[in-house]
Amino acid sequence: MNIQDIMRQAQEMQGKLAEAQELLGDLQVEGAAGGGMVKVTLKGKGDLAGLTIDPSLVQPGDGEIIEDLVKAAHADARRKLEKAHEDAMKDATSGLGVLPGFKMPF
Repeated sequence: MNIQDIMRQAQEMQGKLAEAQELLGDLQVEGAAGGGMVKVTLKGKGDLAGLTIDPSLVQPGDGEIIEDLVKAAHADARRKLEKAHEDAMKDATSGLGVLPGFKMPF
């Protein structure tokens, strides 16, 4: 491979990564806990976009349960968001000779 091929490949990767970042910025994922009674929606950069708590959960003395379910729903959404990021980066870098296991800075 000569330097021109490497530069061309780097430019292709840069374009694909920019596309992937834009798509991920618009992405929203939803995590759920308690059989869907608590739902958390995260935006592509991890910002909390929504929180839904089933009204049947709001009973006196259930505060700790609700807190645990919100944490679990957030963790579920976070895992989904991380998976979406990984998939987008795989797609953006496929065929461009990126080393396996190499993580992008975002």
